[in-house]
Amino acid sequence: MFIASEQTLSCPPVATVGPFTVARVQAFVLRWPTRHPVQTSFGVMHARPAILVRVEDASGASGWGEIWCNFPDCGAEHRAGLLQTVVAPLLIGQAFASARDAFDRMTARTAVLAIQSGEPGPIAQVIAGIDIALWDLLARRAGQPLWKMLGGDSDTVKVYASGINPERPQDVVLAKLAEGYTAFKLKVGFGEDQDLTNVAAVRSVLPVGAEWMVDANQAWDLKTAKRMAGKLQDFKPQWLEEPLRADQAPSQWKSLAESTEIPLAAGENLIGAAAFQSMIASQSLGVIQPDLAKWGGISGCLPVIEMVHAAGLRYCPHFLGAGIGLLASAHILAARGCANGMLEIDANENPLRTVLSPALNRVINGTSQLGVEAGLGVDPNIEELEHLCSASTLS
Repeated sequence: MFIASEQTLSCPPVATVGPFTVARVQAFVLRWPTRHPVQTSFGVMHARPAILVRVEDASGASGWGEIWCNFPDCGAEHRAGLLQTVVAPLLIGQAFASARDAFDRMTARTAVLAIQSGEPGPIAQVIAGIDIALWDLLARRAGQPLWKMLGGDSDTVKVYASGINPERPQDVVLAKLAEGYTAFKLKVGFGEDQDLTNVAAVRSVLPVGAEWMVDANQAWDLKTAKRMAGKLQDFKPQWLEEPLRADQAPSQWKSLAESTEIPLAAGENLIGAAAFQSMIASQSLGVIQPDLAKWGGISGCLPVIEMVHAAGLRYCPHFLGAGIGLLASAHILAARGCANGMLEIDANENPLRTVLSPALNRVINGTSQLGVEAGLGVDPNIEELEHLCSASTLS
């Protein structure tokens, strides 16, 4: 993981809704016990946790955010505790000129603690979730959908099915094709033979014109990554995601990039604008994938997206959690993505995603529409969500 100090970057102006004073910050931990574990090269997810954040200002307006916590799922309660005991007290009763102002002040006030505690990731994730909620709050106050408040002129986003497990992945692809998807991302990193067998199986069922990608989840060292990229090249994936550990030097990523024609993708495990700037400057990535619930929220990601476009690279936000973070990712993509940007939608069953992002459950010819409801367009009912999770536990 690259950890770097923050620096100020310019970003195209967005609509603002005056100053605000934070009156209340709440965290709600939910956990849906999945019936089919989600597999990655680094571990297996046996549950789908989510931390939803609700922020209310002094006028009574409120907004919702989401803190990344998907693995290991026991970390959800810890992050909620960090919000309640560390970050929320920095906000309550304080006036801010904008969501970016609040983001900068939260980041500055916790910078030393993040080093001292060895927890820059969890603290950054808490700040990101609060930032998303503040943008939702401000868009609701403005009576605008967030995509429009962020400067967008269309609510349509291109989507792809992600998180496809290694057991008969072609079956998932066929099911998602029937739902309207036209692009897919397969997980690899389970051993060369299984990976190549799965890649061939997926490619065999894809129609002409469908896009597909592979995600190794940091599974390989440089030598293995070069060998696997060579074997994958004939299948022509759109990108190869996180073939190396995210904390490897940019020079290793550059070496891999120079050895393959497949564009490399990464970004979900970078912290700080300077880390993104360093990776972009290395000229090793073709696709940049910030995860706004892991670092940055909307305030931090906006200038990163500007850097991505300025470098002529492809911006495709990473996300694999519940519906609030997914919606936020969709709104920022609709507003600031280019024609080649795509939204990642988990192909695995997770009602905490589908219930909270209804607009994205309908896919037509590989695209979804966000609609014109103010903010993110959803109002979570925590009691109903808790009942959903407990009912699944009992069934």
